Amino acid sequence: MKKRVISITLLFAAVLGVALCAALQLSQQRLSGKLIRLHVVANSDSAADQAVKLRVRDAVLLQAQRILAGADEPRGALSDNLDEIASSARQTLDSLGCPEPVRVSLGKELFPTREYETFSLPAGVYESLRVSIGEGAGHNWWCVVFPSICMTASMDDLTEAAEAAGFTDGEIRLITEENEGYHLKFKTLELFQKLKNLFLGAQG
Repeated sequence: MKKRVISITLLFAAVLGVALCAALQLSQQRLSGKLIRLHVVANSDSAADQAVKLRVRDAVLLQAQRILAGADEPRGALSDNLDEIASSARQTLDSLGCPEPVRVSLGKELFPTREYETFSLPAGVYESLRVSIGEGAGHNWWCVVFPSICMTASMDDLTEAAEAAGFTDGEIRLITEENEGYHLKFKTLELFQKLKNLFLGAQG
């Protein structure tokens, strides 16, 4: 009898866990439809290449903000101006005396849970503006190009930008750590997605 009670309890916990993960995944998918990540990959992990990465990041963010200003469809605006963004990155590399090539693309990427100073983002697949320098073998820099919340100075600035991009109050609370236990929830979702990918891989 005792073993049966334990088995039922474990089964209930498993079902509850799957339901929670499914709900979190749905929230992540809704969130991912409203933002575009920025993924800058350095040539290598050397101090010089990492410093170059940050300079390129600044140039790309500035150019993207110009392109997105007043744009009705952010993804379309970025897609139509990838050459312009690549040119801005190229000019920055040239000014630093860096001959490495730079590649800019827009597409779907899988991101892990990320924590920033004023907000966090759950793991999942997001639209991503990817900038790869040279060999693209160095550490990444991840943030958000739309809405423009990468360099927001305060929580008020972040909230204002998110609201302007059409985020709901619940979505803003989700990323600004106002939900108690948000870190555990995000990590649980990340683990759930990894297990799902392993299962799908085994079935393939």
